[in-house]
Amino acid sequence: MRKLTLWGTLAALAVVGLGAYWWLQVRVTNGGAAPAASGASAVGAAASAPPVSVTTVVAERRDWPVLLSANGVVSALNTVEIRAQVSSMVTKVNIKEGQFVKAGELLFTLDSRADEANLAKAQAQLQRDQAALTDAQRQLARSRDLLNQKFVSQSAVDTALTLVDSQQAAVAADRAAVAAAQVSLSYDRIVAPSAGRAGAINVFVGSYVQPSSPALVTITQLDPIAVSFTLPQRNLSDALAALKAGDATVRAELPDNGGTLTGRLQFVDNAVDAASGTVKVKAQFDNKNLVLWPGAYVNVFLAGQVLKNAIVVPQTAIVQGATDKTVIVVGEGGKAAVRKIEVLSTFGNEAVVKGIEPGTRVVVEGKQNLRPGSIVRERAADAASGAKGARRGEGGASQAGAASQSRPAP
Repeated sequence: MRKLTLWGTLAALAVVGLGAYWWLQVRVTNGGAAPAASGASAVGAAASAPPVSVTTVVAERRDWPVLLSANGVVSALNTVEIRAQVSSMVTKVNIKEGQFVKAGELLFTLDSRADEANLAKAQAQLQRDQAALTDAQRQLARSRDLLNQKFVSQSAVDTALTLVDSQQAAVAADRAAVAAAQVSLSYDRIVAPSAGRAGAINVFVGSYVQPSSPALVTITQLDPIAVSFTLPQRNLSDALAALKAGDATVRAELPDNGGTLTGRLQFVDNAVDAASGTVKVKAQFDNKNLVLWPGAYVNVFLAGQVLKNAIVVPQTAIVQGATDKTVIVVGEGGKAAVRKIEVLSTFGNEAVVKGIEPGTRVVVEGKQNLRPGSIVRERAADAASGAKGARRGEGGASQAGAASQSRPAP
């Protein structure tokens, strides 16, 4: 009885296995038709669904200046440390900390009594030797008259002439001594070599200073001012071309919406730093409002090459996939369609793309509700405001495949 039961169980399992095999064969045979039927029904469902409200922007064709972006540091064109050139005592401080001074303006006055005495002594010596020279010249004239009358010999005239020459040399030496004393006296009046803003004053009235002492004050030029930054070696040719053209525009944007200034490219270093692979660049800016301050960090954008007839769309319209980038466009009959694109350059909220034609209506808002073939209802008013927002968009975005960025010229 147990054997019959076992054989019955095995027979039942065999029947179930054959049934399962037959069912799988039917599924495999008809598997190709099932997805097609499902896809067709999905497209039909999208076409028959209610219209989806979206915001669109028209892809524009325009010239797109590529801006090379970098982090810059503001630096003064001239920074002078004022030091004493003689050992003396400060008798007067003529400026205040933070004061703007002009070139030649008096900064400090030192004790000049000893130098004034030396100058007076040198001037007195000069007057004495000038008097001796005048007497020697009279003696020479008298000796020549006597020589003509045969009262003295030629040697007497030569002696008088030698005395005149020696006195002339003494007068020249005295004049040099007077000039040296005047130079020493001028060191007691310390003036600004250039215009700028005075920093912290490190001495007071009564302080003893000498050439080896620390700087009395630092004068820093703030207008115009420079911004130094570095560019990758691959952008060196663009920077040199812009420098050669002579009209390269450089924009400096301060953080926290501190403002934007426009300057000119002034300098590209003559060597690439082998350690970092970058080249040093410097631009000059007018700074009448003192917006730029030495040592501050700014975002710098150097105008490089121009992409002619570029297709520009908002970055918000681009859909980032696993392997490629796409946009959803409004095609014939107001239906949504997917277009694969290539991003050439980006900046702010705009991007230069390849793969669509100018005038194409690109979906900016509402993409998440769309399927290929969906009927689209465009919001014209929102589209216009979206386009304006795209133009005003700020913020950094890396250029595709490069470290540089681009944006329309200001």
